[in-house]
Amino acid sequence: MTELGRSLSRRDFFRLGAVAGPTSLVAACGWDGGPVLQPRLQAFSRINDWIGEKVLFSPGRPAREYPLSARTPVQNFPMYSITYNRTGSFPSPDILRDWSLQIGGLVRNPMRLTLQALETLPSLTYTVKHHCVEGWTAVATWTGVPVSTVVALVEPKAESRYLRFDSFDSRYYNGWDLASAMHPQTILAYAYNDRPLTMGRGAPLRLYSPVKLGYKLTKYLTAMSFTRERPGGYWEDQGYPWFGGV
Repeated sequence: MTELGRSLSRRDFFRLGAVAGPTSLVAACGWDGGPVLQPRLQAFSRINDWIGEKVLFSPGRPAREYPLSARTPVQNFPMYSITYNRTGSFPSPDILRDWSLQIGGLVRNPMRLTLQALETLPSLTYTVKHHCVEGWTAVATWTGVPVSTVVALVEPKAESRYLRFDSFDSRYYNGWDLASAMHPQTILAYAYNDRPLTMGRGAPLRLYSPVKLGYKLTKYLTAMSFTRERPGGYWEDQGYPWFGGV
């Protein structure tokens, strides 16, 4: 029996099946389940991640694209950051003066890319639906460099299995599996609705993919690190599902 199987018995699984819906709500409300439920909730979350990654996710299946006429009005597409939540202001644009994206970890060609360098690489533009863990959705157009393009430049080593994305938004970070990062619609976005990102949208660069929930789409990117071990994440460390697929 696997470690996961030992930590969650068949009886526990069916008990938790009755609270599968509340599990995500519990995480969203910031409650970890307490000393009795927490181990079972964590085990259920691991099963949820495994199903999402191994059963439901298809690396080659694109998310639906929409016509420009389907765009959500800008004022109806909420903006959010940890810094804003704490201070009432988005991160300062002063950071943009010396900004660059550091790419390293288990790669053969670590590099640092400026926004200008990123904008010279092949780009992808699509109009897709954004899904928030809180339940709302919005349609917008995003433009950026496919992560797969950057991956090809840095040449990950054979032992690399995950990517960690770091941000200057109050130490926000995310962990992704390499297959999700290589999805053809996963991009490093620098434009929203045909205009450069504003600070509220994650300027100068943010991670974007229509196959992931919003909390997986790290804004204000500063670094990409290829790792052997699975990274955590700002919200994932607080109980949100790690895979975070739509």
